[in-house]
Formats: sequence, C-alpha cells, structure tokens
Amino acid sequence: MRRVSPAAGAVIAALTALVALLVYGVTSSQPDRAIEHALTAGEREPSPSLTLPKLTGGGSESLSHYRGKVVILNYWASWCDPCRQESRLLRRWHERIAPRGGTVLGVDALDVTSDAQAFIRKYALSYPMLRDRDGRTQSKFGVVGYPETIVLDRSGRIAALRRGPVDEEFLMRSVSPLLEEPA
Repeated sequence: MRRVSPAAGAVIAALTALVALLVYGVTSSQPDRAIEHALTAGEREPSPSLTLPKLTGGGSESLSHYRGKVVILNYWASWCDPCRQESRLLRRWHERIAPRGGTVLGVDALDVTSDAQAFIRKYALSYPMLRDRDGRTQSKFGVVGYPETIVLDRSGRIAALRRGPVDEEFLMRSVSPLLEEPA
C-alpha cells in the first residue's frame, strides 16, 4: 500500500473542506421552497405577517390591512433592471384591479431611499410602497432576488408566486380569477 505524504494529505484535507464549504454555501443560499411546494399541491398557505414602514409619507403598514383585497406583493429595488422593465405593467395592473378590490403593493428592499423614490417618480408608480431597508422580511417569503412577486387572495393566502419579472400572461392567469372570488 502506498503512503500519502503529509503535504499531500494536507492538500487533500483542504480540498475536501473547500468542497464541503462550497456544497454548504450552495444549499444554504437556496430559497425556501415551501411556498412552491404548497402551490404545486394546490394549497394556498396563509401569508406570513408583514409590517413595514411606508416608503413615503411616514408611518408603517401591515399586510393584514389589505385583507379582503387581492394583493400583488412585489419585491423590487431601484438598481434592478428587470424591476424597471416590469414597473409599467404593474402600474397598469394596479389601475385595472383597484376598482375591483385589488392592489399592487411594492416592497422596496436593500435600496437607497432617495433612489427608490426617484424610481417611483420616473415610472409614475401610484400603488402603495413599503420599505424593507435591510431585507429582513424576505426570508418569510423565500425571496432571494429581484423582482419576486407573491399573489395573495382576498383571505390573505398565497395563491401564486413568480421568481423573476412578471408578464401579462402570469398576471392574467394568477390574478384575474382571484378578482372573481367572493371576499
């Protein structure tokens, strides 16, 4: 049997530790998939509680305030290119669903307040905006990137999820039927 030199043994041990650390890093940074699993099973799980400061105007707002409405909860940031691309679509959908008991609710996360406010002005966004300065609420929904959108039914249950930018087809399929459901 061939003996391994101490130097080679140290290199092998270091490489093994590095691979283990890499595997841990990759698996621990994956989003919580509980929402996807529930949706795949046809279940609507209750939305986690959420209370955040308003981006403008002071005060705070709770997600429970919107119970009885269909909510398109959109996590975004001003520096996010796909967020820019979907912002006008979300504005149009807010205008479309507001008279029918729906709203878009933006959550600006990990962003500079003045940049977020400039973004809102530039894209003429009229829907309510909350501020998650340190990203502390993201783990409640398994958010790992921007944009991510969670659709809530009138009872505050999660009805749909989109990781990445929304499009017209997703909103039609996920939001329109909820607007027909009773409050």
